[in-house]
Amino acid sequence: MKNLSVEDPAEAIHLGSLVAAHGYIFPISDHVLTLKDDGTLYRFQSPYFWPSNCWEPENTDYAIYLCKRTMQNKARLELADYEAENLARLQRAFARKWEFIFMQAEAQVKIDRKKDKADRKIQDSQERAFWDVHRPVPGCVNTTEMDIRKCRRERNPHRVKKSVYGVTDDGQSQPSPVLVSSQPARKATREDVQKEITFLNTQLDRHCMKVSKVADSLMSYTEQFMEYDPFVSAPEPSNPWVGDDASFWDLEASRDPGQQRVKKWGFSLEEALKDAAGRDQFLKFLESEFSSENLRFWLAVQDLKRRPLRDVSARAREIWQEFLAEGAPSSINLDSHSFERTSQNLRDPGRYSYEDAQEHIFKLMKSDSYARFLRSNIYQDLLLARKKQPADTEQGRRTSLEKFTRSVGKSLTGKRLTGLMQSS
Repeated sequence: MKNLSVEDPAEAIHLGSLVAAHGYIFPISDHVLTLKDDGTLYRFQSPYFWPSNCWEPENTDYAIYLCKRTMQNKARLELADYEAENLARLQRAFARKWEFIFMQAEAQVKIDRKKDKADRKIQDSQERAFWDVHRPVPGCVNTTEMDIRKCRRERNPHRVKKSVYGVTDDGQSQPSPVLVSSQPARKATREDVQKEITFLNTQLDRHCMKVSKVADSLMSYTEQFMEYDPFVSAPEPSNPWVGDDASFWDLEASRDPGQQRVKKWGFSLEEALKDAAGRDQFLKFLESEFSSENLRFWLAVQDLKRRPLRDVSARAREIWQEFLAEGAPSSINLDSHSFERTSQNLRDPGRYSYEDAQEHIFKLMKSDSYARFLRSNIYQDLLLARKKQPADTEQGRRTSLEKFTRSVGKSLTGKRLTGLMQSS
């Protein structure tokens, strides 16, 4: 304390409590890692157990330590309630190798009994102080999750994960940890703190999903598109990925869609707009509702993104005059935010000047027009017609086969009658 020039006793106690919380000093009489100004005796921790060594104790080490304490009939080494619960939990977790853990604890007890009583008592207090840091009492702050180890972990990616008793899961020992020096960190400025606050606020507002929901969504997507994967379901008439027949691509590009293509339009608006025939049918539906300008604007912006750079500026202004200018022939409805952003972008027109407006129109079509399109007669009739087409073809084949069978049967019957008459 003299070297740090700390004159305030409260500040000195606070600083000493921080040192004790990290396990560098610990009280002899109890196991609360704080500094008290009441004459309590403290002991310095052995450098071997310092947290600055940056190594993480294994649960097997903790199990050996607790098991070893149960073998020593001393009141000061009795397990607390939370330690007994932890021991039972570890015994269930390591049921298959509990015999190995018990043998290690027995070996440690035999070694400790050969030591002097005073040395053994000091070592017991050092071990308990170490585990009070790394497996603290419920309700206490776990200092190992804070600055000292995290900072060193960032500066020393090759951190050592070492066993307390030199025993790992496979029974082999590991080398001692190596302390790597690092440069002192730059003092954070006000701008750095402000950036950190902004980042943390963003993280708090971030939408998080459970892994189970993400897995269910992925499984649903996989099941939905399984029949459209040529490596899982064989396409008709042949698989172009494994052969030279390109008939499948011709059918996919035709304006007369099959039943699979029509069914795929119902998955999402994106799938409907990817298909040329789907775009035509959706545009036909919007024309019947007198709202085709939304899709025509969306398609115009898509075309703008693929235009040569020399034509972008002129085409961007044409789109403005057709859809967004005052008195435009095909005016669309935009919210004020999207309209202002688009107006600012057109001061220097580019391929993505209408990005905000296009996104707003797409959401409008997806939430309103697309749902009505799936319920409309245009889509339902087309879907039912494509479903009936294979059945009609099969019925036609069956009828032709029956006619052929009847004709063959009649001819065979006539020949048999002629043969019988001749024989008689």
